Amino acid sequence: MFKRWLQTTTMATVVALAPLSLMAQETPKQGGDIVVTYKDDITTLDPAIGYDWVNWSMIKSLYSRLMDYEPGTPNLVPSLAESFTVAPDGLTYTFKLRKGVKFSNGREVVASDVKYSIERAVDPKTQGPGAGFFGAIKGFEDVTGGKATALTGIETPDASTVVFNLSRPDATFLHVLAINFASVVPKEAVEAAAGDFGKKPVGSGPFVLKDWTIGQKLLFERNKDYFVKDVPHIDSFSVEVGQEPLVALLRLQKGEVDIAGDGIPPAKFLEIKNSADGAKMIVDGEQLHTGYITLNTKVKPFDNVKVRQAMNMAINKERITRILNGRATPANQPLPPLMPGYDKAFTGYAYDVAKAKALLAEAGFADGFSTVLYATNTDPQPRIAQAIQQDLAAVGVKAEIRALAQANVIAAGGTEGEAPMIWSGGMAWIADFPDPSNFYGPILGCSGAVAGGWNWSWYCNADLDKRAVAADSMSDPAKTAERTAAWGKVFTDIMADAPWVPVINERRVVAKSLRMGGGDNIYIDPTRVINYDAIYVNQ
Repeated sequence: MFKRWLQTTTMATVVALAPLSLMAQETPKQGGDIVVTYKDDITTLDPAIGYDWVNWSMIKSLYSRLMDYEPGTPNLVPSLAESFTVAPDGLTYTFKLRKGVKFSNGREVVASDVKYSIERAVDPKTQGPGAGFFGAIKGFEDVTGGKATALTGIETPDASTVVFNLSRPDATFLHVLAINFASVVPKEAVEAAAGDFGKKPVGSGPFVLKDWTIGQKLLFERNKDYFVKDVPHIDSFSVEVGQEPLVALLRLQKGEVDIAGDGIPPAKFLEIKNSADGAKMIVDGEQLHTGYITLNTKVKPFDNVKVRQAMNMAINKERITRILNGRATPANQPLPPLMPGYDKAFTGYAYDVAKAKALLAEAGFADGFSTVLYATNTDPQPRIAQAIQQDLAAVGVKAEIRALAQANVIAAGGTEGEAPMIWSGGMAWIADFPDPSNFYGPILGCSGAVAGGWNWSWYCNADLDKRAVAADSMSDPAKTAERTAAWGKVFTDIMADAPWVPVINERRVVAKSLRMGGGDNIYIDPTRVINYDAIYVNQ
């Protein structure tokens, strides 16, 4: 299911499709209000900044983008765009905007809003993690280098036309225009919010934020002016935060909660699975996911490649899969098995305590060292962190665990850059779009090793960056196999430098109430995590 996506072609392409529609066998019901729970509060709803798996779904539903995906699939379709053309050389994309689309403040969306929004995402002053996605647009280096504020590669010849001129072909460009960082926002609302747009969002998506009580609850209501007929299906969804996963699950069983956002704690999984209604409550499916430990290459002793390689040999990944009730498989490379480019023949670093100790001795740490391991504080992540701590102790490494709220872990990794090690569980990488490049730029490439970025290893390999650009420049479908192979080699070569310990590829498991309708792929959406636009209530 993950291998089908729209390819840019080398001949002029014109696409004019209907707006998004629900791809489910049963007819969705209209109406109803649902309750979703999470332990951690939401940090921001600003599409240029938000980049965790919790706010990702909400941001998707507040804003519109030129492109989007059919619900529950990785199939690209126009959204704000009514149609688009791609020049034969793959360097010019021209989009015609849908007429009559309005922001929630009542103003019509125009071409200059698209230009402003993408330039804002690229602007270093925004400190957003998504700037690197737009690296193929002309003028990108000048804006990110502080020499300019406008991207010369974006033109708006009239209010309904946006033209992108690229400095090189980019096989992922249509996907880039469908990710949250390409969400269209009104400049006047951003400026009026005076730095607090993430709490006062204005978009043109299926929902509007009606109320937000920090630390307690967010209320999203149906946007009655949304440009897609009969979307969304529910009238509202409330997100209650501060809910422990076990409590949330009990409330779901009582009918007080409709989606337990943090999933099913391992301690309750078998009980729920084997219950009378378990099959109707559990959504369990594969996802493009890798859970990993970041090793900060700018912090001693992880600036030593032998130390990083030793860490890869020290972790017992099989034990971690058992903590998760077998809902995961051990990982040996950044790419997950379902992603094109995954190398089935690659074995990576085997679990070997003796070899790990020997490598540490070679690096000058025969007696080990002390470090700090960050993790989120939502079950089961602290328990997994403890298992990692025990594995490290077996090779002489004393790791202090700091189990914090997700926002604090993200800040320690990407803002302050102070975290020596981070267990990514609960924030592990789930593909923004089904292409191997998405597992590189934001989390392993030089563009992600910036303040506010998600490259928490702060790893930057200029040679691999060049190879990554070369791979993405292969936009001709005839070169798909060559491009896929090139990407696969990038990821296996990265493992020689070992900026990560790839740990697991985890299935996503969601608990939903019996009244919730829609196919499983709506609750494990490959591009949205949870698709609030497509879910509906049966009773």
